[in-house]
Amino acid sequence: PLFEALLPETRYVGEVGLDASPAHYRSIDRQVDVFRRILTSCQRAGDKILSVHSVRTASKVLDHIEELLPKGSGKVVLHWFSGSVADARRAAALGCYFSVNQAMFRSERSVALLGTLPLDRLLTETDGPFVEVDGSPVTPGGVDEAVRMLGDVVGLGAEEMRRAILNNLKAVLEP
Repeated sequence: PLFEALLPETRYVGEVGLDASPAHYRSIDRQVDVFRRILTSCQRAGDKILSVHSVRTASKVLDHIEELLPKGSGKVVLHWFSGSVADARRAAALGCYFSVNQAMFRSERSVALLGTLPLDRLLTETDGPFVEVDGSPVTPGGVDEAVRMLGDVVGLGAEEMRRAILNNLKAVLEP
């Protein structure tokens, strides 16, 4: 299969995962099959960094990660994580990171969840051009605003938050 043939050519895999939103829930069984195949392939290959989404499926995604990509056999970045606080704790215990974008600060529930995430597991993302803020697609420059807002949530200044995120990124990139 093509995915397995090309996997040795990259360290980065994504965006992969499960989406049980109304537009995609009918294909969830097929999504699970594909996600499990990807996790298994990445575990065999070793040292992969995966960007994973978990729309309405956080605990199921974590079940598959725990089973098929144990801690130390790859690194998982949970993109725009919207699971429960318990799911977030479990994800952190599994060694997962969390990528944060500007749009996540629109929801009180999301902001509350962000405040519970471990500082050493936070990264930023744009999710542009799919995400819009004030009617315009988010660009890489929007990360600065996400850093500032995230710093406000966790009680750090923008520069301290930026340094923490940079250190986290370095940890993700280390083999």
